[in-house]
Amino acid sequence: MLTDLLQPTHLIIVLAIALLVLGPKRLPGAGRAVGQGLREFKESLTASHDHDHDSLPGMIPSENEIPAP
Repeated sequence: MLTDLLQPTHLIIVLAIALLVLGPKRLPGAGRAVGQGLREFKESLTASHDHDHDSLPGMIPSENEIPAP
């Protein structure tokens, strides 16, 4: 199903519609905003995934996690 959405003709049509709606001056900024949003989303997923592994029960805390006396 996803392969049907990613055909080159469909992508060209979507880009043409975006160009008509946003105009040539605002299109690069919109692309940057989408890219930044995807990057932040990816970072939040990997950060929460890494955090889950750090708090597994039965694991010995690392030197950085041991509270100072």
